[in-house]
Amino acid sequence: MTFQWTAVATFLYAEIGVLLLLCLPFVSPVRWQKIFMIPLWNKIAIYWNKAFLTIIVLLIVLFLDAIREVKKYSAVHATEKVASVHQNAFDHIQMKLFRSQRNLYISGFSLFLWLVLRRTVTLITQLAKEMGIQVALELQVANTNEAAKKYLQENEILQQALNEKGKYKREQALEASNKKLRQEVQYLTEELKRASNALSKATNEVIAVKKQSEGLKREYDRLMKEHERLQDLLDEDEEEDKKDQ
Repeated sequence: MTFQWTAVATFLYAEIGVLLLLCLPFVSPVRWQKIFMIPLWNKIAIYWNKAFLTIIVLLIVLFLDAIREVKKYSAVHATEKVASVHQNAFDHIQMKLFRSQRNLYISGFSLFLWLVLRRTVTLITQLAKEMGIQVALELQVANTNEAAKKYLQENEILQQALNEKGKYKREQALEASNKKLRQEVQYLTEELKRASNALSKATNEVIAVKKQSEGLKREYDRLMKEHERLQDLLDEDEEEDKKDQ
């Protein structure tokens, strides 16, 4: 195996080892996030995108070269198999084909695992951020619940204080209203007494006026009778005078 394919195979084994470490169930994404936040990783992250693209390009080039080698030796293998060449030459061509196919698999899996590794690191980072946000939201919800409970307790205390204050004000208002009603009742009682006295006085005056009018009527009747009697006497005297003449 040449140096370049030895490097690619080593890179493939390293990718497999890193992916196995990232997939360990007892290491949480938050811990990986803390590891990724180490100052050394922060310095490497500056060149991460460039290195990623560079390795992608190299692996693609090696993958295409492996495809070319496979096609080349596959064609030669088929030709020599049909031509029935010497056994050693055929084995040599078959070995070349095997190596080219091995290189194809190594470069292909390296390229695939490199993309998977990039995606895995991205997902772990996003998951760690989401977990951090979830923890923050849980803390915020807990703080909000505590604050809500505190506000409810304070509201109940204020409500009780307002009820007591309102009860005291209602008692004062009721007492003032009762006092005002008593004063009005007293005033109306005095007014009723004065009206009763005035009514009694008016009744007495009416009775007196009625008695006086009855006396005047009797006197008028008496005077009328006296007037009639005198008129009768006057008429008799006139008749006697006429007879004497």
